[in-house]
Amino acid sequence: MAGAAPRLHALAGRVLGTPLPVRLRAWDGSEAGPPGAPALVIRHRRALRRLLWRPGELGLARAWVAGEIDVDGDLYALLDLIAGFLWESGDSGDSDEGASRRGLLALARDPAVRAAARELVALAGPWPPPPPPPEEARGRGGLRHTRRRDRVAVSHHYDVGNDFYALVLGPSMVYSCAYWEPGGTLEGAQRAKLDLICRKLGLRPGMRLLDVGCGWGSLALHAARAYGVDVVGVTLSREQAGHARKRIAEEGLTDRVEIRVQDYREIPDGPYDAIASVGMAEHVGAERYREYAEVLHRLLRPGGRLLNHQIARRPVADEAAYAVDDFIDAYVFPDGELAPLGRTVALLEEAGLEVRDVDVLREHYALTLRAWVRNLERGWADAVRLVSPGRARVWRLYMAASALAFEHNRIGVNQVLAVRTTPDGESRLPLRPRLWGG
Repeated sequence: MAGAAPRLHALAGRVLGTPLPVRLRAWDGSEAGPPGAPALVIRHRRALRRLLWRPGELGLARAWVAGEIDVDGDLYALLDLIAGFLWESGDSGDSDEGASRRGLLALARDPAVRAAARELVALAGPWPPPPPPPEEARGRGGLRHTRRRDRVAVSHHYDVGNDFYALVLGPSMVYSCAYWEPGGTLEGAQRAKLDLICRKLGLRPGMRLLDVGCGWGSLALHAARAYGVDVVGVTLSREQAGHARKRIAEEGLTDRVEIRVQDYREIPDGPYDAIASVGMAEHVGAERYREYAEVLHRLLRPGGRLLNHQIARRPVADEAAYAVDDFIDAYVFPDGELAPLGRTVALLEEAGLEVRDVDVLREHYALTLRAWVRNLERGWADAVRLVSPGRARVWRLYMAASALAFEHNRIGVNQVLAVRTTPDGESRLPLRPRLWGG
C-alpha cells in the first residue's frame, strides 16, 4: 500500500479539483508533491482528525498550534500557495459539533468525494478528535463587547508576558504599524511613527493627551518627553499597565504621565486637547463602534484632534454576511473585528467629528510584521520558554499570514485624523495640514 503522503496528496487533488501545489511529508516518512516546493509536514495523523471534525481554517490552525503539522521551507511561500483554497473554506463560527456535521454531511452528499472521505477517515485513525490546544481563547460567555467580556478578550491577547512581547517587538515596545523609510530599522521606523502621530495631533507644551489603548506606554512617553504634554493612557491589560508605569518612573515622568487600567467607556475627566487611539479600535466591535466614536467626541475639546490608527478589511458584497476569521478569533484577538475604511470614516462623522485626513500605511505594516517574525524566529527558544510552544506557533503563523494579507491588499491600515470643530465651525487646523507642523 502507498505511503500516507501520496495517498493524501491524491485525495487533496480529488477533493479540491486541482493538484495540491505543495509537498506533503507524512508521519510515516513518505513524501509526495512538486519537487522543490515548500513542504507541509504532517507529524501525526491526529491532524487529519481535527480537519475532519472541524473542516476549514480552524481545524488546520488547531493542528498547527498543537505541533501536529509544520512547514519545511519558506513559511510565507507555503501560505501563499495554500491560501486561495484552504483559507477560503473557513467555518461560520458556531459550535464544533454543528460545523463538523455540516462538513461531513457535505462530503457524504457529494458522490465525487465520498470515496475520498472514506479513505481520509481511514487514514485519520480512531475517533474522537483530541481537544483543542490550551492556547485557544476561553471564558467568553455572554454578549460580545460587554465590559467584562472585553477585559477577558484583551487579557487573552496581551497578558501573556511582557518579556515575550519585548522579544517580538524589540526595545520600542510598540505594537502597531511602524513608519518606514528605505533601508530603515524597526526601531527607527517605530520612532518615526510615534513622532508622526504627535505632529498630526499638533501637540504643544501644556496640552492634555489621552492615549486610548496605550499599550506599554511608548507613545505616552514620547509625547511627554519630546512635546511637553501631560498624558493619560488607558489599557485593559494589567501587565501592560505595570510595564508602562515602570518605564515612566525610570524616566522621571510620573508627574506628566498617568497610566490607568480603565475601559475607554469609563474615562471621567475630559475634555482633552488631543486623543490618540492606535491599534485599539479593532477590539471595539461593529455594534459598539458608534458608541466608541461618540465617547471620543465627548472627551475631545472643541478644536481638538483625534488620530485613529486602525486596521481595515476590504468591503464585501454582502456586509451582513461578514464573519470574523476563525483562527484569529480563537487564538489571537478574541472578539476582534475589522471594518472597511469607509464605514469607519462614516461612523466617526456620524458621531460629530470632521474627518480631515486619511493616511494609508498598508505596505508599512507588511514590513513591520516581517520584522516581528524575524525577531520571533531568532529568539525562538526563548519565546517557547517564555510562553509555550503552542503560543509561539500561534504568533508565528498569525504574523506571517498577516504580512501576506497586507502585501496582497486583503487588509490595510489607516491613520484617520479627525477634529471636533468649535461651535462656529472652526477646525483650528493649518491651511496645509499635511506639513504636520502644528
